[in-house]
Amino acid sequence: QVHLEESGGGSVQAGDSLRLSCAFSGFLRELKCLGWFRRVPGKEREGLAAITADYAKTSYVDSVQGRFTIAQGALVNVIELQMHNLQPEDTGIYYCAALQAYGCESWVRAGGDWQSTNWGQGTRVTVSS
Repeated sequence: QVHLEESGGGSVQAGDSLRLSCAFSGFLRELKCLGWFRRVPGKEREGLAAITADYAKTSYVDSVQGRFTIAQGALVNVIELQMHNLQPEDTGIYYCAALQAYGCESWVRAGGDWQSTNWGQGTRVTVSS
């Protein structure tokens, strides 16, 4: 229902920064929340950050708060994930997602495992020590 496309992944060294972008389109009338998630080796998908559709409020999981920032991009239909002080354990595939229901904070803390969620294809991030 909502189409999303991530970009900006790549290879960096530990301590470096990277900015991911997600462009979204499609049926947006019921859009309530946008978020970033990732899957790292050996672990299930985990939530990172979420932002309400009006860009007014953000939510973060404890493990990335202070290092990662979710924000609107240069265009109204783009969100970003700004990542700082990246570490090798941050290596994985990063996904953006859209939620057509209320509950941004609960959704991201649950790893996005809710109905009414649309997913992008993901972009790879590799961090070398």
